[in-house]
Amino acid sequence: MRTLKEVKCGENVSVVKLNGEGAVKRRIMDMGITKGTSIYVRKVAPLGDPIEVTVRGYELSLRKADAEMIEVK
Repeated sequence: MRTLKEVKCGENVSVVKLNGEGAVKRRIMDMGITKGTSIYVRKVAPLGDPIEVTVRGYELSLRKADAEMIEVK
């Protein structure tokens, strides 16, 4: 599986699994990123951090460390 960190600009992916545990996983889920959710990668900063995505109709910026915990297909 690949992670959200590896997805290129303009790609649309679906969440397969959330890795991590405790508060970090809970924070990602509170942002609306859950299993089966569709994510569109809008922009990636020049150094790769942060990543701007569209989730459930709103824009969200994620750190590389958080994006690495989200498995997508």
